[in-house]
Order: sequence, then structure tokens, then C-alpha cells
Amino acid sequence: FSLCDWEIERIKALFWDDTTNITVEQLARLTVDHYSIPAFDEFGTPIQEEGSAIESNKIFLRGGELLVSKLNTHKPRVWLVPYDQNIKVASTEFVALRERYSEAVSKRFFQYLISSTSFTEYISCFQTSVTNSHRRIKPEDLWRTKVPLPNLPEQKRIAAYLDACCTAIDAAVAAKSQQLETQDALRKEVIQRAVTRGLAQQPELQNTGNTWMEQVPAGWNLVCLKRVSEIQTGITLGKVYDGPVIERPYLRVANVQDGHLALDDVATIEVPLAVAERVELRVNDVLMTEGGDLDKLGRGFLWNGEIPECLHQNHIFAVRCFQHKLLPKFLTYLTASRYGRDYFEATGKRTTNLASTNSTKVGAFPLPLPPVEEQERIVAFVDNKLAEIKGIIANIQTQISTLIAYRKSLIHECVTGQRRITEADVLRVHTQRNPIIG
Repeated sequence: FSLCDWEIERIKALFWDDTTNITVEQLARLTVDHYSIPAFDEFGTPIQEEGSAIESNKIFLRGGELLVSKLNTHKPRVWLVPYDQNIKVASTEFVALRERYSEAVSKRFFQYLISSTSFTEYISCFQTSVTNSHRRIKPEDLWRTKVPLPNLPEQKRIAAYLDACCTAIDAAVAAKSQQLETQDALRKEVIQRAVTRGLAQQPELQNTGNTWMEQVPAGWNLVCLKRVSEIQTGITLGKVYDGPVIERPYLRVANVQDGHLALDDVATIEVPLAVAERVELRVNDVLMTEGGDLDKLGRGFLWNGEIPECLHQNHIFAVRCFQHKLLPKFLTYLTASRYGRDYFEATGKRTTNLASTNSTKVGAFPLPLPPVEEQERIVAFVDNKLAEIKGIIANIQTQISTLIAYRKSLIHECVTGQRRITEADVLRVHTQRNPIIG
């Protein structure tokens, strides 16, 4: 695990916990920087909030602590708390480490060490819980863990080297992530223009007299969805039936995700044959959810018969297009377009975190409808364009994965002594334009 000139030390020999708890009553009078698990995962920085909004006791911080999460340690969450004038508290899901001797350890080095794959794999062996989603280590498991420790000058070199390299890697990942956002925006624009304006560069437009879409290309119509399809409602759960029943698989809202079907866990139900026949899905049905997140409301997904004789519950609509008038794939692109999103977000009934629609609003969705032959050309065009964009996105995602893997590997090599860092290495990565290379 380490080289012969590195020491092996227990964490409790290097750090101690000098924090105290702060109660809900004490917090109520304060404004604090709150170091929490959700804040780490979503923002990477603490959230400033009124103490009166905090409903449980916290750890009071003085600054300079290393916070190490006890929860699900396969995902390292390690914070170095700054010295500043802000009042700071942390979730009790963290263990607070303060160095015993200021000239014995570099906290930046130790932050990298605790975040390394070798450390997280080791410490995760001590996790215990009755559920897989919330597994914790005990603080004593952390304190008694032995770690490799070079002398202080080498710790500082490693920390400085990793600071420069990781900053460059993180900047590259951020740039690649921006490229993903650009491609996603392009994808949305391709769909929006194709399904609302067709494929001509400057189409001749005609007025519709409808506020949802005031103009459509000449030769198109604006038609309510219910005029060109059958909207099939699903089965209501919990009913008790008399007489013989058959068992059938059925789709729940959880099975219809944004952009894909999640079919690993499909439930079954017992119903009479006549009921099953009424709510059975058919190939080319467009599935639309009745409720969920507002930005996903009404978004269609094409059913290709993935599960034979599959039914659907009443919170999923199965839209069966009259295919001599409306192609199912054209409808799915319409529901995914900005125009479709605007309609369902505007007409959806909102609650605190969720929204819902109903068959009446789905049926009233005004479709900009070209002739079927033109729909076919539009669908083929969008299919090809989205395939190109998908390939570009996959390539960018591979590059991001490679960068992230290299970052983890680099940290592991440096904090375990597999890669020795000299002053020349530190100087090089702080002066060259791309410290990632080499």
C-alpha cells in the first residue's frame, strides 16, 4: 500500500474530534452555512440558510475541520471547512477531523487520500445497515483505519500537484459537459422546427386562429389529438372481480421514464379476460403519463410490444393513432418538442412537487398536422439527425468518463506512493498550459 520510506499511521493518531453539538433551539436564532449531504451532492458547497428552518441538532464547526461522510462511503464526500467569519454547522452524518499537530499532516493531502478509490473501497467494507440505500460506517471504524503517510514536505508537494492537475481535469469535464448541453439544445431545436415548420427552409405559413399555434405551414392543419386517435385509459388497481380471472403483466407510471421504458420490474394483475382485452397495449401505442414531474408530463413514448399481452394502469394513457392521419412516431416527437412541453406544462394541474393532466386535456392537444407522406419525411429526417447527435453525445460522454477515471487513478497513484512527486513536477503542472498531459 505504501513505500518503505512512508509511515503507517492510524487516523486517530493524526486527528481528533473537538466539535460540539448545537441544538435546534440554539440554531433558531442564527443564520448558518449548513454542510449537508444534499448540499455536497447537488452544489459541492454549503448552503446558507436560516437556523429556524433546520429541524435537527447539528455539529458546530470552528473552521479547519475535515468533514468525512459516514453515509454510503463508496461515494466519497470529504469537505475541508474554511476559516471565516460565517457560523458553520454540519450534518451529524459527518465525522469532523481536526489535526492533532499542525506540522504533521497536510489537510489537503489528507482530503485527497480519503477521497481515493483505495481508501473508499477499504472503509466501505465496514458499512452496516438494514437497507442498501443508507449504509453507514461507525466513527470508530474511521478513527482506527491505518493510512500511508509521507513526510510533510512530500504531502504538500502531492497536494499542490493534485490541486493543479485536478483543477485542469475538472475544467475539461466542465467544458465537455457544456458541449453536452449544446448538443441537447440542438436536439430540441431539430425536433421543434421539424414538427412545427416542416423541412423547408422558409415555409409559407397560414394563420390558424388558435392561440396555441397561430401559424402552421401551408397545407397543414391544426387538429385536436382526439380527432385523429383513440385515447385508451387503463385499469384501476384494487378492484375485486367475480368469476374467472387471468394474470397479465401491466405497466405502472414507474415503468414509463423520461425517454425510455424501465421494464426490469413489471408487476402483474389478475382481471377478467374482457377487462384485459379492453386495456391491452398494442404495438405503436403512444404511452403518456397522467402525472409526475411537470417537465415530463404528457411526454409520449412509443410502445413496440416489448412485453406480450401487457396491460396499463389508469395513470398511463395509451394513445392509438389513426395512422392514415397521424403517425405514432410523429406524435412522440410532437410531445417531446418545446411546443408540446409548453402545452402540457401550461395545462397541467400543479401541486407542490408534481403535476397531473387528464384525458380531456390530452385529447385537446392541438397538433400541427401535415399530410401523412410529409410526416414520414419529417420522422425520417428527425430520426437521422437525432442518431447523429446521439453519436456525438456518446463520444463526449466517453471522453468525460475517461477524464474522471484518470482523475481517480492519478489521486490513487499519488496518495499511495505509486507516483512520486518532485518539486519539478509541481513547477511543471503549475506552469504548463495543459497539466493533464504527462
